[in-house]
Amino acid sequence: MELRRRGAIYLYFLQAIPMVMTIDRAHCLYLTRGVCRICEKVCTREAIDFEQTDIEIDLNVGAIIVTVGFDPFDPTSLSEFGYKRLRNVMTALEYERLICATGPTGGQLIRLSDRKPVKKIAFIQCVGSRDVKNNPYCSTVCCMHAAKEALLAREHDPNVQSYVFSMDVRAHGKGFQQYIARGEEEYGIRYVRGRVAKISENLEGNPIIGYEETFGSIVEKMEVDLAVLATSFVPRPDTKDLAAVLGVELDQYGFFKTAHLAPFNSTRKGIFVCGCCREPVDIPESVAQASGAAAKAAEIVTGDQP
Repeated sequence: MELRRRGAIYLYFLQAIPMVMTIDRAHCLYLTRGVCRICEKVCTREAIDFEQTDIEIDLNVGAIIVTVGFDPFDPTSLSEFGYKRLRNVMTALEYERLICATGPTGGQLIRLSDRKPVKKIAFIQCVGSRDVKNNPYCSTVCCMHAAKEALLAREHDPNVQSYVFSMDVRAHGKGFQQYIARGEEEYGIRYVRGRVAKISENLEGNPIIGYEETFGSIVEKMEVDLAVLATSFVPRPDTKDLAAVLGVELDQYGFFKTAHLAPFNSTRKGIFVCGCCREPVDIPESVAQASGAAAKAAEIVTGDQP
């Protein structure tokens, strides 16, 4: 998430399989300037090979499964939230890296701007989602994601207070509503029903949340240490090109189109889709869809399709 400095050779992420290092082409002195190559001399496993080039492989396959995922919506254009303009406003994915043990602060819940501890957090829901000017659909995972992030904040520091600003809470999965209730009862998470109109900041860099509390139709302001934006899921920018290559259709939002009663089938026989490239879904749903798509592909390859 570009929240810290790193070397030109780095581990992509700790859970990577296989767990191997990679070279950042944009910052490697040899690949950009033709100098250095010190890594070749110090690598005891002789794993550096600058002679490798991209290759194309022709494969004869019986089925294709598309799992290209999604991109997070960039909220920079929504000036009312102050993203990249205000010092202590970040996206939910950036916050996830902030509190991770392998993140930029080693898991400490502190602000990157001034290294001060975070004691009060505002989670702003539906940034770019359920918005006719941007993405009119619900991104499905944001409510539970915010609840989890707020729980993690309290586990990092029992004095942290979290507020979740949302139009409503969509806890649609098994046990999800109980998880929300647990967050409120055991972790002190407070839910504010209302849309945030604007985020500003004071001289100390603290975000000021301006919102309307919809139950009482009251315009309020709240000062916090950190504001976290739950951004929409959007199709990846090259999805349209991939769909053209595969000869399949996209829906009105730019995701891969599937039938209501055949959720793994694309509009072309033998090509299946699953996960967030067909619609926003959470991890358990993505795993279930992957199993279903694999089974459908196996039917074609083995000739067992009815």
